[in-house]
Amino acid sequence: MRRWLAALGLASTAAMMLSGCVRPGGTDGDLTDDWQTMRAPTMFVPATDACLPRITSVVQASTYETVDCARSHLAETVHVGTFTDAAAEGNRPEPGSAALRTARAECDQRARLVLGGDWHTARLTLNIALPSVPAWNSGARWFRCDLSETDSIDNTRPVNRTGSLRGALIGDSPLVHRCFDPKLIGDSLNYMAPVLCTEPHGAEFVGVYVERDMSWEQFSASAGQAHKRCMELIAAFADVPNNADLPYRAGSIFYPPSQREWEEGDRGVRCILWSDDRKLTGSMRGVGPKGLPVT
Repeated sequence: MRRWLAALGLASTAAMMLSGCVRPGGTDGDLTDDWQTMRAPTMFVPATDACLPRITSVVQASTYETVDCARSHLAETVHVGTFTDAAAEGNRPEPGSAALRTARAECDQRARLVLGGDWHTARLTLNIALPSVPAWNSGARWFRCDLSETDSIDNTRPVNRTGSLRGALIGDSPLVHRCFDPKLIGDSLNYMAPVLCTEPHGAEFVGVYVERDMSWEQFSASAGQAHKRCMELIAAFADVPNNADLPYRAGSIFYPPSQREWEEGDRGVRCILWSDDRKLTGSMRGVGPKGLPVT
């Protein structure tokens, strides 16, 4: 009953050439006292609460563009943070680094505040964008957190939408994962077809657990542990005992982060209750042993 879907810095210079030694009439000989004070150059930092027509992992001032969130867009910037202390020293943080994991955790927290809930529970994805290497070397130390709507739990590629995601998970949101009819090819899961929980279905989203810090290779080799953690969530969701009978009540399907997301620091694993021997006709939330019997 177990399935694992492993899914610039800008610089400008000015030169002035002077010739001759004769003071023109009406001048005082001081070449600088009448010059307007030059402003210090400002480092480019992307805007927060802005919507974007495209998604990039590296942001450059020369190609940066925003659009009104009421118009069609591919992502929404919900936070722009700053690398500090040791994370701001040396080379730009790369996937797998402690600095990028810390930045991703900050993005995750801010995304929850903007949405009103955990983005893992919905058709959403979170991406982190960084300055270019030349911009980093010139002093840029920001990171950008972008939220996007996705097509489904299987296809996490961002899709265009209109309207801000602020407060999108408050109340009865159409983005939230609920019930599914799993489509299998043999013993392999092909995709999860979303259905109303009142319609016959074989699976229901129950929640997310945060996996401990380990390498992607270690996680890939520990599918049994992920299944166990999800079964704990299933028992709590359905209000049934987490004991030896649980595997005879339901199985699990789980969706880990992608390898890229994992290496950036995402540890949220989505868990789904799976009934492979009978169709369900309602939500299994809090139904107890009679609602999810041993079969």
